[in-house]
Amino acid sequence: MKILVAVDGSPYTKRMLAYLAAHDEWLGDKHQYTVLHVVPAIPPRAAAVLDKELLKSYYADEGEKVLKTLRTFFNKQKIAAEFVNKPGSAADVIGATADKDGFDLLMLGSHGHGSIGNLVMGSVATKVLARCSVPVLLVR
Repeated sequence: MKILVAVDGSPYTKRMLAYLAAHDEWLGDKHQYTVLHVVPAIPPRAAAVLDKELLKSYYADEGEKVLKTLRTFFNKQKIAAEFVNKPGSAADVIGATADKDGFDLLMLGSHGHGSIGNLVMGSVATKVLARCSVPVLLVR
């Protein structure tokens, strides 16, 4: 099974990873994992005046802040994974990546770093569920 794991480094990401580690059916060589972190995009007007290499470096550095600890987790669990960092709107990028790249399942935490206003489910999770045609495992 080809699984997209959307992460943001929040406590709900950690809960999702704990769920993954606690369930043996998710481990092993039978699954192919891609870990995706979405960095909020710099507004287009600001990005237009920035050096392209500087902008690319910024996105890579911001993504690495989250992906570094996740690499450690996947290595400890002996799970091979590809780590991807993309700029943009989290819900749009996650949904488009899941649909376009042929994933069988999308895993994500029910909340992220956003405000507490969405008590039942976070706004990114809500938008992804509305836009994505891939089955979603939402871990609370």
